[in-house]
Amino acid sequence: MSKRDYYEVLGVAKNASADDIKKAYRKKALEHHPDRNAGDKTAEDKFKEAAEAYDVLSNPDKRARYDNYGHAGVDNNGPGGAGGFQGMDMDDILRHFGFETDDIFGEFFGRGRGGGRSGGRARGERGSNLRIKVKMTLEEIASGVNKKIKVRKQVTCNTCGGSGARDKSSIDTCGTCRGSGMVNRVTQTPFGMMQTATTCPTCSGSGQTIKSPCNVCKGDGRVFGEETIDVDIPAGVHEGIQLSMSGRGNAGAKGGSPGDLLITVEEAPHDDFTREGNNIIYELFINIADAAVGAKIEVPTLDGRARITVPAGTQSGKIFRLKDKGLPALQSYRRGDQLIHVNVWIPKKLTEEERRLMEQLRDMPNFQPTPGKEDKSFFDRVKDVFG
Repeated sequence: MSKRDYYEVLGVAKNASADDIKKAYRKKALEHHPDRNAGDKTAEDKFKEAAEAYDVLSNPDKRARYDNYGHAGVDNNGPGGAGGFQGMDMDDILRHFGFETDDIFGEFFGRGRGGGRSGGRARGERGSNLRIKVKMTLEEIASGVNKKIKVRKQVTCNTCGGSGARDKSSIDTCGTCRGSGMVNRVTQTPFGMMQTATTCPTCSGSGQTIKSPCNVCKGDGRVFGEETIDVDIPAGVHEGIQLSMSGRGNAGAKGGSPGDLLITVEEAPHDDFTREGNNIIYELFINIADAAVGAKIEVPTLDGRARITVPAGTQSGKIFRLKDKGLPALQSYRRGDQLIHVNVWIPKKLTEEERRLMEQLRDMPNFQPTPGKEDKSFFDRVKDVFG
């Protein structure tokens, strides 16, 4: 199952400040902490998911890699790798980030402060992420590419400017939350009376109500439209990798921030090559004569053609290597190789003259199989190449 977007996990915008990310994580940690969800495995998983998201987004270097390359850019960078909080105690996870459980509960429940606090005013509803697939050739993967992609998505309503209201006079301050977007709720818990701040159910956190909705978007602040987006895809990506573009997803409702555009790469089949990691493999077919006496043969590469020398006596299964003619590694100067797998072509049909020649050769001494130690199996040759 694919991972959720880290900004979506914490419920923050892509341009959220470090302080906003910290506050959002504290809120999620409180919401899903075992002290409030005894025996709830789903809550435990969400607690760890939020910790993984915060581990990346609270670190400027990891956050930059995540913004550019999605989950692939930060795999194996958390404690024990992505998702490495599995097996850690919940309070140990909090302490890993410099928090204590009492700090989390005290901030939201008002321990020692004489009451809880209400959250800041929310502005609209964040738009959902938009997911698309982009097909790439091996040549495009080798060099990187800019693609112009037309997407259908929710865009800001031009008529009302995203407010959802027919005009400014149609917007009122919400009477339930008095414009804050949040309401306080007092509940009885094993810890005593506790106060929490939740999103206002009347205005959905916007702090405003609309008397006369926009005729075009019907009060939502967005409509469906098309947008052409320039997507820069770096060299070295691979099948299934997910890239992220901040703020290019669906528009948010009633002026909310937009979601992100998540781009999944698909590799198009190639006429000449198959991919094995950053190496590419080319199947070369030569005739018996070329294998026996040797030849100079042109082969395709990702950036043109190259001439190789096939020595006399080359056996079927021989593998030649063209160094650095493969694919670049993502975020690295390293490059794979092109591996040329030799196949000696045995004719399926012979003329009478060809048959007579072959019959003459059949019993000659040098045409008798005499394999030696140097004539390794195909798998041993592969080991030699990759070793």
